[in-house]
Order: sequence, then C-alpha cells, then structure tokens
Amino acid sequence: MFVLNPRPAATILHADLDAFYASVEQRDDPSLRGRPVIVGGGVVVAASYEAKARGVRTPMGGRQARALCPDAIVVQPRFDAYLQASRKVFAIFEDTTPVVEGLSIDEAFLDVGGLGRLAGTPLAIAERLRRRVADEVHLPITVGVARTKFLAKVASGVAKPDGLLLVPPESEREFLHPLPVEALWGVGKVTTAKLHALGLYTVADVARTDEPALVSLLGPHAGAHLSALAQLRDPRPVEVGRRRRSIGAQRALGRGRHTVADLDASLVTLTDRVTRRMRKAHRSGRTVVLRLRFADFTRATRSRTLWRTTDSTEAILGACRELLSLARPLITERGITLIGIAVTNFDRPDQPELPFDDRPAALDVAMDSIRDKFGGTSVTRAVLLGRDPDLTVPMLPD
Repeated sequence: MFVLNPRPAATILHADLDAFYASVEQRDDPSLRGRPVIVGGGVVVAASYEAKARGVRTPMGGRQARALCPDAIVVQPRFDAYLQASRKVFAIFEDTTPVVEGLSIDEAFLDVGGLGRLAGTPLAIAERLRRRVADEVHLPITVGVARTKFLAKVASGVAKPDGLLLVPPESEREFLHPLPVEALWGVGKVTTAKLHALGLYTVADVARTDEPALVSLLGPHAGAHLSALAQLRDPRPVEVGRRRRSIGAQRALGRGRHTVADLDASLVTLTDRVTRRMRKAHRSGRTVVLRLRFADFTRATRSRTLWRTTDSTEAILGACRELLSLARPLITERGITLIGIAVTNFDRPDQPELPFDDRPAALDVAMDSIRDKFGGTSVTRAVLLGRDPDLTVPMLPD
C-alpha cells in the first residue's frame, strides 16, 4: 500500500460525476438532454437532475417514480457503457496526479499536493480536470477542493451539479458549521432523528456538544466520529494501491411480494456476476456475506466462512442459498426490498495462500469464455430464463 500524509493546505480534490448513469444516457441520446430520465424500470437505478427535481430518488419503485414524474423517459441500464465511461474518467484522474483513491464507479479522491510548480494551484488543477472530462468524455463532473477528505466531499455535494468549490483552510468553520447535521459523513435518517431529538440540527450544534454526550447517544465509534468531523478533525490520507477487500453486488427489489423462486433467481444472478469478476481479477475468497434490507428499513447481514478459498460459482452460490434459507423467517415477517452478496477474506500476497481449488468448474470456464466473446447476456442459466435481468450496481474494475 502506498499512503501519503494529508497536507495542511487545501490540496485534496473530491471529484464526483453528476447523476452518472442518467448523464451517460443523455450524452449518448441527444433527445434525452434536458428531459427527466429514469434509468431502470421496476426499480429506479438512477435519475437525471430533471427527474430528481420532481422527487424521483433511488431505489424508489418504478410505479411511484412515474406517478411523481409522468413525463419521465424510462431507459434500461447499460452497465457496459457506464464502465467504459468510468475508465475514461479515471484515466484523466490518473493523468492529473498519481495519488488517486477510487471510491466507486463515479467518484474519487485526488491529492494534488506537491504539483504546484508543475500544474499550478489545486483550484487551477480542478478547473482543468473538469474541462478535460467535459471535452474528452462529454460528462458533467463536480469537484470539491479542501484540506481534508471529509471537507472535500462535503464541498462537492454543496457545489452540485456541474460545479467547483474551494474551501480555504481559514474558512472551514464558516463553511461547515451552518450546514445541517446530515452533511456529516455517516449520518442517515436514524442518526438524524436521534440528533434532532437532542436539539442538534446543524453541524455547529454537534461541535458545541461534548463528545461524551454524543457517545452516550450514538455509541463510542459513531459519537467520537461525528465529534471529530464537526471539530474539523479528519487525518485520513488519500490512499493509493489499496486492493478491494471484498467483491460484491446488490439488487434493489422494490416493495411487494417476492417468492422464494424470485429471491433465488436474484441470488443466482448476483453470484454469477460476483464470481465472474473474481475470476477476472484473479481473486479467491473464503467468506461469503449476504446482506438484506427489509420493508421496514431495517437491515440484516449474515456470513459463512468456507474451509478453503474459492472463486467457484457453485460453491459460493451454495453458501448464499444456505444463508438465505436461514433468513427466510425474517423475510416472511418484514418483507424484503434489497438483496446483496459479497465475498471477502481474500488470499493476501503477504501471507501463505490458504488451500484453493485451482481447477475451475467447466461450466464457469465455458460461460466466462462465451460472455467475453459475445457479451454478458449472451448465455444465462436455466433458472433465469424468462426473467428480467437483475439491475446490479457495478463497481470499479477489481
């Protein structure tokens, strides 16, 4: 791992593509530009800013989204196009600075400290980066510039869409403290409700609250974390060369009844895609994780560790099915709106390999070969025939 320490000046950029999937669709089809676009039919995978202005959000059900925005144009996802656009944008990031930490398919942190003599100020570098993405990839991107990763990410959020915002070190408090508590990294609906119940509505309110009180309300980790961010403490550096610790995928199911066969079909597709990515990345793992979100917005995570590392679709699918079977009472009781899987506990280069079945299953090899040649949907499993393809969210190349 290659790690650089954070600098006291505002040299960290958070670059975030705007409404990425929808923007790619509008770029590739000029008739969609300026119009509300929804990516995904049964469940909203992404929405253009025109659709977001009408209240459309992810992962909202398609029926609700169309009720809010009847004139929206619904398009099916084209994940290959999104991955291709992402790779082009990340090539620009890496041409800008060698210190790039990818967060997802459409955002990254960049440290441009030390490039002043070669490339100008961080603000000038950010302006040039935005122009290159617009000219070469034809997509809008927002960039926040600040002294820390947290502030840079907040700045890009404030500057959206298609904007640029610098937070000078001397103005950090004035910028951050008036913002609502939701601006703090990790604050969702549940934490927001807890903070509001205590009379805390802005970041300044959190900063004025003693850390022990926050720890008592939120727990030791979350309380200390929010106290540090509100006090402008975020020492995390931009990290380069960190390999993904897990490979996973998830699918929003929407509300409504989902049969055992429906859930199994989703599990098969998710496992197929995850293990194919593992084989392409030459990764093998031992621990299989199943993530569920229920209709009452609660979540559950279940995991199983195999006796040896593997990238076999059948082995990992078997573990996923066992975990899903154990979770069925909760699904029956609460309903389910999202299912996801991940494989972790990979072989590490700095320790001896765990026992690994190095004879890939013939079916895995055959399907990988056909999909590489003819496309990801050219061959499928019998259990998936007649079903809509799962809308799984791709990550960066592994």
